[in-house]
Amino acid sequence: MESVGGDSAAAVSPVAQWVANAGRVYQYYLDKTTPHAPFRWVGTTVIALLYALRVYYVQGFYIVTYGLGIYLLNLLIGFLSPLVDPELDGSDGSLLPTKGSDEFKPFIRRLPEFKYSITKVFCIAFVMTFFSVFDVPVFWPILLMYWFVLFFLTMKRQIRHMIKHKYIPFSFGKQKYGGKKPSASTSGSRGD
Repeated sequence: MESVGGDSAAAVSPVAQWVANAGRVYQYYLDKTTPHAPFRWVGTTVIALLYALRVYYVQGFYIVTYGLGIYLLNLLIGFLSPLVDPELDGSDGSLLPTKGSDEFKPFIRRLPEFKYSITKVFCIAFVMTFFSVFDVPVFWPILLMYWFVLFFLTMKRQIRHMIKHKYIPFSFGKQKYGGKKPSASTSGSRGD
């Protein structure tokens, strides 16, 4: 009698193998785009515009768009939040430097850019617009108003959190320090 555990490598289904291969190919191309951040964001913007045009053209799929908006709001909050939340950490909450004499601790996002899968989500939502089962009839102005209220309240809470713990989730490159500036008294004003 053979063991039930047997050779698991031989028992891999073709679908699982195809999914694994597709994941590897996707990761390969994602890694190749790493140094080209502006082009990635332009591509994402183009895909988002294509999705918006598709929804406008078919005059439907508002519930898909609402779900997309909620998901993007969730990604944005993760992008703006630190990896270790000072309120949830058991320490005194001083993980981020608060004074100039504190040790420099860089801001590490809870959700880095490459996990920020906006392009993939827009592609999925775009494909969903080709199936009528996802076109649930709703009164879209109510959904839009509710999303704006949700966005406002969520961002208000996030900004308060940022102010309370004194962190800014954006950096605009390396800081540049100028040398000593020439004093004004050395400019050739001799009173002749």
